[in-house]
Amino acid sequence: MFHKFKASEILLVILVVVLIFVSEYYYVVVKDPMRAIFIGLWPPTILGLINFFNLKRK
Repeated sequence: MFHKFKASEILLVILVVVLIFVSEYYYVVVKDPMRAIFIGLWPPTILGLINFFNLKRK
C-alpha cells in the first residue's frame, strides 16, 4: 500500500500527525491556546508543500 510514497513523504506525514497531537496537548493540558494555534497551523502548511512539490514533479 505504501509503495507509492517516498520515505520522505511518509516521514512528513508522521511529523504532521505528531504536530497535531502536540497542538492538542498545548491547548488541552497546558491551556496555552495561542501556542496551540501557532503549532496547529504548521500541519496544513506542510501538507500543502507536499502537494505542491508532487504536482511540480508531474
